[in-house]
Amino acid sequence: MRIVIAGGHGQIALRLERLLAKRGDEVAGIIRRPEQAGDLLAAGAEPVVCDLESASVEDVARHMEGADAAVFAAGAGPGSGIERKDTVDRGAAAVFADAAEAAGVRRFLVVSSMGADREPPEGTDPVFAAYLRAKGAADTDVRARAGLDWTILRPGRLTDDPGTGLVALAEATGRSEVSRDDVAAVLVELLDEPGTIGRTLELIGGEVPVGEAVRGVAGG
Repeated sequence: MRIVIAGGHGQIALRLERLLAKRGDEVAGIIRRPEQAGDLLAAGAEPVVCDLESASVEDVARHMEGADAAVFAAGAGPGSGIERKDTVDRGAAAVFADAAEAAGVRRFLVVSSMGADREPPEGTDPVFAAYLRAKGAADTDVRARAGLDWTILRPGRLTDDPGTGLVALAEATGRSEVSRDDVAAVLVELLDEPGTIGRTLELIGGEVPVGEAVRGVAGG
């Protein structure tokens, strides 16, 4: 397959690029800064410099022509303020989805966040609350698109621990943590599993092998 990943220099995206390239897929990662290109090349991905905050839908769609799938893994990142949570985590997601539809790329995965389906609890840090609201709005937008075969993945608290290959994947898992390695491994399996289209799934570390977990929710 050819897969285009938004947020191509992100920690999950780089892991995903390595996994996809290793199995022989053609991967392009959209990045904002040219100096990030070397890391993508090292991961086996083609770097595509394009700022999703300012690019037109037409510009982004040109980079997605001929792709079989798209993955939105972008985020404003640590240190960004409330405004960029909206312009990246919501606004860039909408542009990327518009571009996928324009380019005829139906398979569309979103890396979202656990807690994005509800109003943040009182006392939540304002920037984190803005992030959750932006993710929730982006998810709602994607779910309304008939032109996309979407799956939304909502991981728990992310860690840099080595992946175990064992997860819990369901519409509701309860709160816990999950390694970025295991998130990337689940995304690979989701790309290949049409039974997960139209599903919003939570992901945490667990006891079920990744492939089995994905097949399990697809069958359910």
